[in-house]
Amino acid sequence: MDNKQILEHFWHTMATNDFYAASRLLHDDYILEWPQSGERTRGRDNFAAINTFYPADGKWTFHINHIAAEADIVVTDVSVSDGTRHDRAITFSTIRDGKIWKQVEFWPGPFEAPAWRAQWVEKI
Repeated sequence: MDNKQILEHFWHTMATNDFYAASRLLHDDYILEWPQSGERTRGRDNFAAINTFYPADGKWTFHINHIAAEADIVVTDVSVSDGTRHDRAITFSTIRDGKIWKQVEFWPGPFEAPAWRAQWVEKI
């Protein structure tokens, strides 16, 4: 598998909601960083646990909106939902030894567009 395919496989495995299976795609020295909350998760067991025990309202779904790969970096834009929450995750993944070694993930929250720029934009 090339690096892009590794991430496609990761997100498809995440969609099974078997986060321990997804964690097997992670490197032994896996690191996940969430800069917005200032948190770091180390190791595949912690990754699987935090996803398994997240207080979701239903089964998680994952839809890849966009994926770009260059060398050992793969960037994904993924829509994530538990049926109640509808979020988007932008993830910068670094591949090492055919596994996901590090991820830096951003969860941009929606906000109301300022009225002052309405004349130049359209709502989507």
